[in-house]
Amino acid sequence: MFSIQQQPSGLSFKVHIQPRSSRNMVVGVHGDGLKIKLTAPPVEGAANQMCLHFLAQRLGVSRTSVEILSGHTARTKVVLVRCDQSESATIRARILALLVK
Repeated sequence: MFSIQQQPSGLSFKVHIQPRSSRNMVVGVHGDGLKIKLTAPPVEGAANQMCLHFLAQRLGVSRTSVEILSGHTARTKVVLVRCDQSESATIRARILALLVK
């Protein structure tokens, strides 16, 4: 079951990355994470950087607001979106909206 966790500095959730795809897109839920296909290869952090850029763009936040907390070398990662308490409801809704597109 996909879940979004409230953290002191924002919201965190799991993502499952599938590198070397034909295009960047969210494809649904994989286990308890958001499954994202990316065109970047999983070498030298390219897929991680593309993941952060893709999520920031889709969530309407700055690239520096999105960070990988764990799973830097794994396909399953925990991502943090930094936001104030007042913004968390809006960001949560944007994250959930990724599932229906």
